[in-house]
Amino acid sequence: MYKFFIVILLICQAMVVNAQLPQYEGSYNDNPTLQEYFDAAYPHYDKSIIYIFYNNEYCYGCPQAIDMLEKLYYEKYADEYDLYIIDYQNDHEYNFISTYNLSQPLEVVLVRIQDGSSFGYEKIENLQNRIYDKIAFDDYIEYRINSFLGN
Repeated sequence: MYKFFIVILLICQAMVVNAQLPQYEGSYNDNPTLQEYFDAAYPHYDKSIIYIFYNNEYCYGCPQAIDMLEKLYYEKYADEYDLYIIDYQNDHEYNFISTYNLSQPLEVVLVRIQDGSSFGYEKIENLQNRIYDKIAFDDYIEYRINSFLGN
């Protein structure tokens, strides 16, 4: 009986020792630039980006507009561009507010990326006011994306 208990104790101790071993994750940078962050976290550096920025202000049509944007993205653009949905008011790490001059409860920002470099952006605002006609909404978004990012 004691042998069984000792074997179980040794197995548990070995599991704890293995769980505590540090794992090397590369060099530590305590203050990465935005470009360094995207280089490390963004493996598709040649893909342009579609940002959906929202804040916590009350917006009646914003959740539905975000849902419509996501559906359109996955139907038409998932292979060509990257999509990020960001609560810009609660983002303290990167200053999207000043970078893209954000002030509305819902804004879409298209960022053209070519060879890993940004070549400007275009904002689309007031989409929450266009949710009542899905076909017109989709046509408008497709036109804006295709015109700026190219398709």
